Amino acid sequence: MYHSTSSRRTSPSPCEELSGSRRGPSEIGSPTTTRNPMADWQIRTKRPLRGPVREEAGPTLKNYITPTGLQRLKDEHRFLLSRERPAVVEVVAWAASNGDRSENADYLYGKRRLGQIDSRIRFLTKRIDAAVVVDPAAPRPGPAATRVFFGATVTYKDAAGLEHVVSIVGIDEVDLDRGYISWRSPLANALMKASPGDRVDLRAPAKTEHLEIIDVEYAPIPMDPFCEPLGAQSTPKAERS
Repeated sequence: MYHSTSSRRTSPSPCEELSGSRRGPSEIGSPTTTRNPMADWQIRTKRPLRGPVREEAGPTLKNYITPTGLQRLKDEHRFLLSRERPAVVEVVAWAASNGDRSENADYLYGKRRLGQIDSRIRFLTKRIDAAVVVDPAAPRPGPAATRVFFGATVTYKDAAGLEHVVSIVGIDEVDLDRGYISWRSPLANALMKASPGDRVDLRAPAKTEHLEIIDVEYAPIPMDPFCEPLGAQSTPKAERS
């Protein structure tokens, strides 16, 4: 027995739904339509697509440093760039020519060492470019000669009555064994702008310590020169042993 299909509407295929071949004129622009091409075009015209907004880089922090400290950075930079790096590159090239690199200890170590050298060169370049040289021995006019600023050698007394001597130097010149402290350290911040006879507070997470300034002096601050590290690739083998 056959049934008539004239009164029954077959469901459209997925392709027909996408193409809209079965949509009548009354369906176009109906409330069920989710996209309006004209509206999309107007939005793009008024508010064009933009890439991510890049924040401007902040000001470079000044690197206060003494003349001898800056010279030490420059000597290390020159050594790495003109001697150590070329020597390591030569070793890496030689090791790469020996065959399988995955199990080549000389090649793997050389590549790792080369990465360390390049990282150090970039760091030194930034520190040198941002350097602001302050000579500790330069004369200070008027009251500044007895007030604590960068380059000062300060004698102070702690709460127990013990005297200490510190010199305020750059971040790259810190040597706690010699009493050289960074100008950005908490102790240097507490001493800044103080004069002999002043009392200052050194605030720490555990406690606050009271210090008394005894003397402020501006004189040359000795710095050890740059020395080639032991085991450097550019050092002759006779000197390594």
